[in-house]
Amino acid sequence: MKEKIKALKNLLSEKKNIVITVHRGPDGDAMGSALGLYNILIQEGHNVNVISPNDYASFLHWLPNNENVIVFTEKEGEAKSITANAELIFLLDFGKISRLDTYEEPVRNSSAAKVMIDHHQEPDESISDLLFSDVTACATAQIVFEIIQEIGYSHLINKDVAECLYAGIMTDTGSFKYASTTQKTHHIIADLIAKGADNAKIHDLVYDNFSDNRLKLLGYCLNQKLQILKENNAAIISLNAEELEKFNFQKGDTEGVVNYALMIEGIVCAAFIAEKEGMVKLSLRSKGDFKVNEIAKKYFNGGGHTNAAGGVSDLSVEETIIKLESIFNKYKSEIINTKF
Repeated sequence: MKEKIKALKNLLSEKKNIVITVHRGPDGDAMGSALGLYNILIQEGHNVNVISPNDYASFLHWLPNNENVIVFTEKEGEAKSITANAELIFLLDFGKISRLDTYEEPVRNSSAAKVMIDHHQEPDESISDLLFSDVTACATAQIVFEIIQEIGYSHLINKDVAECLYAGIMTDTGSFKYASTTQKTHHIIADLIAKGADNAKIHDLVYDNFSDNRLKLLGYCLNQKLQILKENNAAIISLNAEELEKFNFQKGDTEGVVNYALMIEGIVCAAFIAEKEGMVKLSLRSKGDFKVNEIAKKYFNGGGHTNAAGGVSDLSVEETIIKLESIFNKYKSEIINTKF
């Protein structure tokens, strides 16, 4: 760690053109980490741009300096030019460059030094010159905070930085309820609040700011689309493109839906399947030691954490449900014998 911090300090010793990027469909941890780091580096006089592969949920648009984020799918030419001129690129909250989707090629072809900061399992070290990886960290934002401390930038953590990192940690821990939340996590959160993070405001902006259509869509999911597989201690919620359109779906509207299925007594494994942007995507969640990331990796070209993972299916929604039911049957013994 000391050698890596020394190398990073050396990279930042002179003013540079810097790009910070995140995975496609960035969540709160990705954008909180990116804008938290952005708000640190601009104070040091660097020329910094945050580039997201695509747009993201509106409930994250309040993050400080969000208006400066460049969305690759909307400003491809500008993003490519900035990336080509970058001297340093930060890759945040993903371990495989394919997570950049259409933005992958410009980043891969860039001659800039690349620094990856991530907490997912099995990061691809070949795509970065410097890797900060900690799978025990509750969020990438936590690692960013620790790097900021180690590099000697703690005095730069102002209200903007604190609120970005707080949002990243809060969202990736399910408001601090997941097992990944540790004593260290709470110490960091306390420090961020002391630096100006308004915890009540942040929670309200992220979790209590639904549109009426989003709330109606959630009601539809729970009343009409919840499938409980009692014999497998599993549950599935699914939506096709027509159903999403019916509720005027906006990015972020299905965020957290899968967790409602996991709230049911006795349910150990839950899945949310949705047909979005011409693809069938899956979100998988579990309790205890049942590893949904292995299912995501083996069957759906995905990955993630032990209890939270995702992937894609090349089948229809209906066919994916059948496939998933078969997988749950295959893993029935492991699911019902899960240790907590």
